[in-house]
Amino acid sequence: MPMPVRAGTYAVSPENEPGKRIPKAGVYAAAGVGRACAEYSIFEAEAKGPNASAGAEVSVVGVGAMARAEIASASAKAGPVGVKVGLGFDTGASAGLHGVEAKFLGTGISIGPKTSVSVLGSEASCSVM
Repeated sequence: MPMPVRAGTYAVSPENEPGKRIPKAGVYAAAGVGRACAEYSIFEAEAKGPNASAGAEVSVVGVGAMARAEIASASAKAGPVGVKVGLGFDTGASAGLHGVEAKFLGTGISIGPKTSVSVLGSEASCSVM
């Protein structure tokens, strides 16, 4: 399934609904070719072709900006544990109540509810949500 080209901005004012209680604003753009995914119970698998995206967000509890470019990847997840093998060049950082993330050319770490280590786009992760 091809990934459509998407771009836009958003602003969320406080509302008493999940995901809308904290005011935030951001901008994003994404495009890609080829994506296939499957889910069964706690298992997930995904394969993606070339894709690129960029985004930035600011809120009262955090800030972040990330540019992503990926040649191809395949990922699998079983419950809280995931692994991704691919060649990607994510670059950016974010910090907030839900943890911190820093990556340069696909290599970096994320510490928070999803903790991960990435090397040139391949990643091992564990989620504790």
